[in-house]
Amino acid sequence: MQYEKDLISPHKDLFLTAQAYLMSFDGMVETKKPRITTYSNANGGICHLRTMPHGIDFGFLKGAKMQDDLGKLTGNGKVMRVLPMIEFDKQMADYYLHQAIELIAK
Repeated sequence: MQYEKDLISPHKDLFLTAQAYLMSFDGMVETKKPRITTYSNANGGICHLRTMPHGIDFGFLKGAKMQDDLGKLTGNGKVMRVLPMIEFDKQMADYYLHQAIELIAK
């Protein structure tokens, strides 16, 4: 499972910091899947989290609809956008995650 790979990654500490951050939101549910760890609440899927060679990626399931005033999201698909991080930035994570949570509440 990807979760086990994340826990033995050189970026394990960054992953665990991001995981704790995500789980600090009321109603957040973590689902460990074979290829990814996802996060959702009662309104639906919000994002996924996984380690990468550069650090971690937050994959926002409705990222294409999010504002990106910080210019940090990558990808050009119809729906998803990815926020790569090499160190945890709570202010940046807040900016994007709050948008993601609002989008699924609509």
